[in-house]
Amino acid sequence: MTTPPDTPTATTVGAAPAAADVEGPAPPGPPPEVALPPLGAVGWVRWAWRQLTSMRTALLLLLLLAVAAVPGSVFPQRRINPGRVEEYLAEHTGYGPWLDRLGFFDVYSSIWFSAIYLLLFVSLVGCVLPRTRVHLRALRAAPPRTPRRLERLPAHTRVGVDTPADDVLEALASTLRRRRYRVARHDGASVSAERGYLSETGNLVFHLALLALLVAVAVGSMVGYSGQVLAVEKTSFANSVASYDSFEAGPRVDRGNLAPLAFTLDDLRVRFEAQAGGTQFGAPREFDADLTVRDEPDAPPRRVTISPNNPLDSGGVRVFLLGNGYAPVLTVRDGQGNEAFSGPVPFLPTGQANYKSAGVVKVPFAKPRQIGLTGLFLPTYAIDPAEGPISLFPDVVAPRLALTAFVSKPGDDAMTTSTAGSVYVLDTSRLEQLKASDGQPLRLLLAPGATATLPGGAGTVTFDGLRRYAAFDVRYDPTKPWVLGAAVLALAGLTASLFVRRRRVWFSASTDADGRTVVEAAALSRGDDPRLEDEVRSVLVAAGVRTDGTTQGATKGTTQSTEQSTEQGEE
Repeated sequence: MTTPPDTPTATTVGAAPAAADVEGPAPPGPPPEVALPPLGAVGWVRWAWRQLTSMRTALLLLLLLAVAAVPGSVFPQRRINPGRVEEYLAEHTGYGPWLDRLGFFDVYSSIWFSAIYLLLFVSLVGCVLPRTRVHLRALRAAPPRTPRRLERLPAHTRVGVDTPADDVLEALASTLRRRRYRVARHDGASVSAERGYLSETGNLVFHLALLALLVAVAVGSMVGYSGQVLAVEKTSFANSVASYDSFEAGPRVDRGNLAPLAFTLDDLRVRFEAQAGGTQFGAPREFDADLTVRDEPDAPPRRVTISPNNPLDSGGVRVFLLGNGYAPVLTVRDGQGNEAFSGPVPFLPTGQANYKSAGVVKVPFAKPRQIGLTGLFLPTYAIDPAEGPISLFPDVVAPRLALTAFVSKPGDDAMTTSTAGSVYVLDTSRLEQLKASDGQPLRLLLAPGATATLPGGAGTVTFDGLRRYAAFDVRYDPTKPWVLGAAVLALAGLTASLFVRRRRVWFSASTDADGRTVVEAAALSRGDDPRLEDEVRSVLVAAGVRTDGTTQGATKGTTQSTEQSTEQGEE
C-alpha cells in the first residue's frame, strides 16, 4: 500500500521545523556608535583652562621651575660675574655660544624661565581662587547632619547610660565647644561637630602666599636694580651707572637718579690657612673689607666693616662682598720716555688654585706705537715642568708678574679702534708681538720694584707694587620685606596643613525598650588619623558619658572601659 504524498510519516510527526523555514527576530548586533558633539573653539579653551588650573599642573610647573633654575647655579651668570662668563665663552668656543643664545648665562631673565614662571602664576591663580570661595562657604555653613547608619563609619561606638537623652546631648555639645569644635544640634536627637578647618585654611594660605611671593619677585625685578663693581684699595665708588662694571635695572628704574651712596675701600684683609700638610692648606680664613661710607652727600662719613655674610645696608641699597684678588701697580713709559700709564691693574683669578690670575694692560696713548701687555700674576711664584709658571700659595710670599708685550703697527691705532669692549680682553689681531733677541716671543718676569725695557725702543714697564681689590655686588630691591613676609606666611600655612587634622564627629541619643539612653558615636577624618578612636572616647568621658564598665557594640578595638580612657584632644 502506497502512502499518500500529503500524509506525514512517523518520522516527521512532532518534529521541529527546519530553521530555514522559521522567520524570527534577527540576532542583536553591535550597539550604534555615539556621536559626540564637537568641542569647538570655546570647548577647547575651557578644556585647556581646566588642565592648566589643576593642582597637578601647578605642582608640575613648580617642579619644572626648580629644574629650570639649576643652570643658574651650574653656569656663571652675567648679572653676578660677567668676567667669568667671558672667560667661560673663551674656554668653550664650541658649545659656549649656543648656551649663550639659549640664555644659560642669563637664566632668570631668559624667555623659557619667564614662560614657566608666568604659567605657574596663572595656574596658581586659577587653582586657588575657586578653592578659596568654596572654603569660605564651608566656613559659614553648619556641620553636616548626622548620618542614619553611624555604624558604617570608622571609630563607631555605642554605649548605654542612665542619663536622659537631652542631658547627654547637651553635655556632649558643651564638651565639643570647649574643644573648639563647630557644633550643630539636629532634631533634638543628635549632635554633629567638626573642626580642623585650619588645615584647609593653611593649605590655601600657603598657595596664596606663594602667589604673593611670585608677585613680589616680579615687582622687584621691575623696580629694582643690581650691579657689579671691582674696587681697588684706596679707591672710591659712587652709586651711578657709569661707576659699575656691569649694571642691570628694571624698566621702572630711573637710571639717572639712583639711591645716594658712596664708599671708599680703605683696606681689604684676607688671611689663608698656612698650616702645611693639611687638607685645608690655602683655604681662606678671613675676608673683611673696611669701608668709609657716605649715605647722603652731606652726611658725615661712617666706618663699616663688611664680610661675605655681613653686607652693607644703606637706605635700602645692599652691598655684598663677593670676591677678592690682586691688582699689580704698573708704570708704563712709551718710546719717547713719557709716562703713558700708571696705576693698579686688577688681575682676575683663572679658576686654578692659589690665585693664579690673568690680566691685561692697555696703553693706547703710548708714542710712537701703542703698547698692550697680557700675562699672569703669581702670588707665590714657582715653575712646574709641565704647566710652566704656577702659584704654590694664595697669599703674597714670592710675587711675580709674567708678561707678554704687543705693540701696534706703525701708523695703526689698533687699540683705539678695536672692537673688544672688555677691559679684560686684548684684541691682538692687529697688534705685533714683541720678540726677544733670539727671535722667540718676549717673556717678561718682574718682581716688585723691577723694570723691564721693551725691545725696539717701544718703552719700559715697571712693577711698582701690589694692592688688593674686592668685587662688590650692589643691589636695590624695595620688595624684599614683602618677599620675606610671603615666605613666612607660606611656611606657617604649610605647617598648619601638615599638622592639623580635619575631623567630623556625630553623636545620637535614643531610648531603648528598657528605658535606658543609648548613645551612639562615630567619627570621620580626612586622611589617615590613628587617634580618631581616642578622640571619640575622650569626648564621651569628658562629657560624663559613663557605663557600668564596658561599652556595648563597640567596634575597632573600642571595647575597653571608657572610664580608663584619657582625654586626648587635638586641634
